[in-house]
Amino acid sequence: MTDRPPPRLRTADRGQLIPAMPLEQLLDTDHQARLVWDFCCGLDLQPLYDRIGSRQGGPGHPALDPRIAVALWLYATLEGVGSARALAWLCERHNAFRWLAGGVSVNYHTLSDFRVAHVEFLDSVLTHSVAVLREQGLVDLNRVALDGLRVRASAGAASFHRRATLQECLQGAHDQVARLKEELDDDPAAPSRRAAAARERAARERQQRLEQALGRLPELEARKKPDQKDQARASGTDPEATVMKMADGGYRPAYNVEYGADTASLVIAAVAVTTQGSDAGQLTPLLDQVRDRTGAYPKEALADGGFVSLGDIAAAQAPPRGSKVCAPVPQPKDPKRDRHAPLPGDGEQVREWRARMGTEQAKAIYRQRAGTIECVNAQARNRGLVRLLVRGLAKVKAVALWFAIAHNLVCGARLRARKAALAV
Repeated sequence: MTDRPPPRLRTADRGQLIPAMPLEQLLDTDHQARLVWDFCCGLDLQPLYDRIGSRQGGPGHPALDPRIAVALWLYATLEGVGSARALAWLCERHNAFRWLAGGVSVNYHTLSDFRVAHVEFLDSVLTHSVAVLREQGLVDLNRVALDGLRVRASAGAASFHRRATLQECLQGAHDQVARLKEELDDDPAAPSRRAAAARERAARERQQRLEQALGRLPELEARKKPDQKDQARASGTDPEATVMKMADGGYRPAYNVEYGADTASLVIAAVAVTTQGSDAGQLTPLLDQVRDRTGAYPKEALADGGFVSLGDIAAAQAPPRGSKVCAPVPQPKDPKRDRHAPLPGDGEQVREWRARMGTEQAKAIYRQRAGTIECVNAQARNRGLVRLLVRGLAKVKAVALWFAIAHNLVCGARLRARKAALAV
């Protein structure tokens, strides 16, 4: 075999300099991060600016621009990032997040607090996103589909205790808070005062959570049978979490996230979070939300059997709501009875609902529910709404609103692109 010269290769040279470029050139012109920033530039953030204590000419460190924080969390939600630490890390290393931050340093604590601190503002942003799409003729919300999504809570199963154990833990927490406070008062000038204060604050927060858990026990006991009331348990780490039956058939601590979306565009117009494992009682509150955001009730409401309550159906269909409910009629205990036939105790609205759901037209309309609201839920799952990293009903509501706003942002871009294509 004849000798051959060595192969000619392109080898790595890690000593070369990377060409410098402005942040503006890090992303393509059609990058999704630019879409998020454009959306944020159209928001009225004055309520957030009014809360900032640091002012020009006064004391205090400059605050992070709320517009940057909103953009970072919206884009993080779209990318499936739900951790403030992970987001802060990405702001230093990922081009899209670096572009959104615009060279401003961010820390995870600021991002974590911002995500859950402005529920009312997020609710107004969701209303704004729906209103803009309606003004542009992209959404009509005449037909809305509703569904609940059970999301695993941050609390562990071992954190659920009965009344006696919670009272014992609370007494221990009281003693710990008193001991730590005494240590702080004995030596206020100690070098480790900051760490001691942090321990005292953590113990005080644990005490508050245990008090909330004991305060919630009467509600949980009321759901039990009379001979099982002593079996009620509440979580000492997330008192508002409830053990629910999940989609896989197992039982785990969770919250029930309710969404209401337009069937034609998939735009979300209603968001609610409950601590009950069923959707019962949520039909009219979600319809009222749609009215509050748009000024009108939807003409039709599609919901699965979990929402079916004769009182809710009558209230939804009667004035002033007037929304025709498309929901399955429960199977009667008597297999020989026609479930669509009226019962003696049915009111006018319930009789109309039973008869209408027996028609092929109503069944065809109801079939749209699975292809719309289930798609919205699936997209939320794909973006990370699988397990919550926050605790408490208010914070979970904030997370649910972030997902809804991010979802509407993408839907708006899709609907505008479709409208532009049809206009060509």
